Amino acid sequence: MSEKKYQDFKSFYPFYLSQHQDATCRRLHYVGSGLIIILIVLTLINQQWWQLWLLPVIGYGFAWVGHFVFEKNRPATFEYPFYSLLADWVMFAQMLKKQFKLGNYSS
Repeated sequence: MSEKKYQDFKSFYPFYLSQHQDATCRRLHYVGSGLIIILIVLTLINQQWWQLWLLPVIGYGFAWVGHFVFEKNRPATFEYPFYSLLADWVMFAQMLKKQFKLGNYSS
């Protein structure tokens, strides 16, 4: 097995952002993350626990359409699942607070 290139989140996050250059891809991530929050709240209110099975479908569905159709790259989730999940929520929070700035990142 090969050793992974990113050993910590701080070094991974710029790479993650470099994989999200396309605005539509980022918007799809944002919509998917927002829908996940809504689904969790609705599930807690109505206690229809089976709805939780929809979380990965919504989360990955929106993100993967963004990557495969618009960004035309392979989601980092396949190689770095935990860092990618964390990075998605960091990016979502930054976008929500209007603190998101896409710099000149290179992988």
